[in-house]
Amino acid sequence: VQLQASGGGLVQPGGSLRLSCSPSGDIRGIKAWGWYRQAPGKQREWVASIIRNGSTDYADSVKGRFTISRDSTKNAVYLQMNSLKPEDTAVYYCRINNVYGEIWGQGTLVTVSS
Repeated sequence: VQLQASGGGLVQPGGSLRLSCSPSGDIRGIKAWGWYRQAPGKQREWVASIIRNGSTDYADSVKGRFTISRDSTKNAVYLQMNSLKPEDTAVYYCRINNVYGEIWGQGTLVTVSS
């Protein structure tokens, strides 16, 4: 099973984007969904996560601007990004944790620039 991320692109500062991530097949025993990002020359960092009961958590750098959500029927996860800043520029990766381990998506590039 692969995770397919989409929704990245070029946006001006202050703009919005919505990222989506869906599995190519069925995934059993999901415990949590998450989004990570890796900016050029930097290590990959955690952005947001949501667990089965819907509880969410965010990195301080995106709190109040980003919203993570999931569709349990599709095992899909979304990241609504508002008030984007140039420092949000990165490749964004989705991740699913289940009882068997973790699955990573291929990444989608978000560029925030005027």
